[in-house]
Amino acid sequence: MSDVPVLAPAQEAPAAAAGRRKWLIIGSAAFVVLAGAGVGTWMLWPQPASHAGKAEKPQEPLAPPLYAALDPPFVVNFNGEQSARFLQVAVQVMTRDPATVELLKANDPVVRNDLLLLFGNQKVDVVSTREGKEHLRADALAAVRNIVAGAGGHSDHVEAVYFTSFVMQ
Repeated sequence: MSDVPVLAPAQEAPAAAAGRRKWLIIGSAAFVVLAGAGVGTWMLWPQPASHAGKAEKPQEPLAPPLYAALDPPFVVNFNGEQSARFLQVAVQVMTRDPATVELLKANDPVVRNDLLLLFGNQKVDVVSTREGKEHLRADALAAVRNIVAGAGGHSDHVEAVYFTSFVMQ
């Protein structure tokens, strides 16, 4: 006969059962991880509007822009490095609301005052750069919005302030 011991069926079952149980646990864990990743991806994936679950309000078309020119152009003097310097700025305010245009016209003295003070407090070396001009434009927008809000209007209706002429001497 052979030297290989023959195992009884009672000894073989616990080892095989333990191996099967180990693979069952690994397979179940893998399934749970993959299923969770799939559900998470589906939840975070952008859904088309028809499947989003909520009725979206159609976006209204924007009204055409309206420009309120602040005439005449602003002329201020500011001290340069060596001599007195002058700055002339033509400004237009952009809105889409006719009531805001009327509010700007009605408050023109206040708007002109605040912008003259703002423009007069600039330094030549700052406003001679593009970044300086953009910063000044943002400050002018904030000033106009504050005036509109103070006059009872909607500051967010003032969308932009544009310099249509910018001359330094």
